[in-house]
Amino acid sequence: MRWLDKSRTVAPRGYNRWLVPPAALAVHLSIGQVYAFSVFKNPLLDRFGTSHTSVAVIFSMAIVMLGLSAAFGGKWMERNGPRKAMVLSAVCWVTGFLVAALGVSLGQLWVVYLGYGLIGGIGLGIGYISPVSTLIKWFPDRPGLATGLAIMGFGGGALVASPLTAKLLETYAPTPSEAIVPTLLTLAAIYAVLMTCGAVTIRVPAPGWRPDGWTPPVAGTNRMQSHADVRVANAVRTPQFYLLWIVLFTNVTAGIGILEQASPMIQDFFPAVTAATAAGFVGLLSLANMGGRFVWSTTSDKLGRKRTYIMYLGVGALLYGCLAAVGASAVGLFVGLTFVIVSFYGGGFATIPAYLKDLFGELEVGAIHGRLLTAWSAAGIAGPLIVNGIADARSAQGVTGAELYLPSLVTMCAVLVVGFVANMLVRPVAAHFHEPAADAAVVTPAEPVGVGATTEETR
Repeated sequence: MRWLDKSRTVAPRGYNRWLVPPAALAVHLSIGQVYAFSVFKNPLLDRFGTSHTSVAVIFSMAIVMLGLSAAFGGKWMERNGPRKAMVLSAVCWVTGFLVAALGVSLGQLWVVYLGYGLIGGIGLGIGYISPVSTLIKWFPDRPGLATGLAIMGFGGGALVASPLTAKLLETYAPTPSEAIVPTLLTLAAIYAVLMTCGAVTIRVPAPGWRPDGWTPPVAGTNRMQSHADVRVANAVRTPQFYLLWIVLFTNVTAGIGILEQASPMIQDFFPAVTAATAAGFVGLLSLANMGGRFVWSTTSDKLGRKRTYIMYLGVGALLYGCLAAVGASAVGLFVGLTFVIVSFYGGGFATIPAYLKDLFGELEVGAIHGRLLTAWSAAGIAGPLIVNGIADARSAQGVTGAELYLPSLVTMCAVLVVGFVANMLVRPVAAHFHEPAADAAVVTPAEPVGVGATTEETR
């Protein structure tokens, strides 16, 4: 198992860094299946004869475990390298499917919780953070582009998994409820192969490596871009960490406010909209989520991370206000507003690692990112509670149609304003949190000693 060691993943001279994003995509496309979990919802309801809430707990557990495992596993990942982390992610993610299939076969819902929710959720968190810091090291000239490439895969995983899962459920048995077990086993096999390919391909750059023709920007040219490193133990003591926690929490909560009720919302706003059209609208929002992760995070390389979040949160709040005020006036306007809001939601996920790199350096950015993802876990609970709680209360009062959602939209607008203020308060990290500068840059030989390296090269 020595091939899993971090030292065995150092890239040789001439390694093409563009081979790294596909390795990251292989993992993120696999774990992105979690966004397609709703395809299993009705078959699971038929299989267990339980409530919607009982089945929804599976997804909620997976998202909570994503944040917790990322928080506690980030430091381990930085120490052991991305390959070992990807393999651990693949083992947990695939095992989650296998245990969930066992639970369905035995008719025990708690075993499905244990499999997909708990074990699979651990695989989600480790897999989500494992390529991020590696990509940032390979693309110091374009960190937003690098993280956008990988995290785009997580948002787009559902676009592949949803139709594939639906097809398997139709193919394996007369009814979807009878086809759950073979479908889970098939997906487990596919993801085992795909994630293993990613782990085999991944490489880390040698210490001191830089892209050809690129020189680090001169200190002081961008106040929000640090030229020093902060370890995770110190990062969590800074106000910047908690301000960015609020920024991510508010952005995710507001995005969930749309995604959680997208299909019923458009039908209640526009009664003439059919169920098939509403389903197409949900698919369109998936494209917005995926595209926003790449387009907006790449844009942040030019615009700057703080300004980009001003757009996500400030413009997002205005769009939520427009949705509440005039969203019911035309279908096209409603779709356009929600499309941009969800693209900001996806972009927020992809831009936050680069924001962390700017403030805290790249030394332990993966571990810091993992800690920050607890905001996602919290938002995954708070977002659905807010929008569903308000909708249930309004429905109990006899309110129907677009009026049912207006308080939720106004609440999400206020949530984004809180995030906007937090982002405006972000300043460069104080120097006393920085790691001492190295006396000299350490450069690793192009090839290991004794394998074609001369004494002069080694020197």
